[in-house]
Amino acid sequence: MARTVDPARHEARRLQIIDAALTCFARDGYDRATTAAICREAGIGSGTFFHYFPTKLAVLLAMLELGTAEEQEWFAAQAGREDARGVLDDYVAHTAEEMADVRVAGLVRAVGAVMSEPEVTGALELDTAAIRAGLLPWVRAAMEAGDVRADLPPEQLVLWLQALLDGYLGVVVTEPGFDAARAAETLRDAVRRLLAP
Repeated sequence: MARTVDPARHEARRLQIIDAALTCFARDGYDRATTAAICREAGIGSGTFFHYFPTKLAVLLAMLELGTAEEQEWFAAQAGREDARGVLDDYVAHTAEEMADVRVAGLVRAVGAVMSEPEVTGALELDTAAIRAGLLPWVRAAMEAGDVRADLPPEQLVLWLQALLDGYLGVVVTEPGFDAARAAETLRDAVRRLLAP
């Protein structure tokens, strides 16, 4: 008789493994992080790991896909709001909070180590596209309301907003001792200046 699977428990275990992998990739880098180390971090056996993910790359890709899904869910949760500029401000705060996770810098370096893998490149392109698709309607609405600058097409303003956020992430990754949590207000101020009408 086939064993029934509890979907909530299955997803919780999958997320537990992804979180453990995030910690290992951030701490050890992609090449030095092993599936055995991920299993130890998650408190599971190797059979459990391989039941969920056939390879170390598979868990990294699942992590990237989860990040993209979470971005899409964040934007979907804003539906019905009438303060487009507020949504943009909240997105920057949300992003700054994510970048304050001490594991982010190590994870970005780990992902950079496997950028030659087409699946990784594809996952990152999907993430970028999802963020642009999420921001664009709010930038348009904020422009129509006169709450953000209108001297650039909305697509260009989204591109500049992403460039600013990506640049901030670059500082988080490359500057030892940079305190992303303390610098979040400076990031928000820079975005306010970028968007100012």
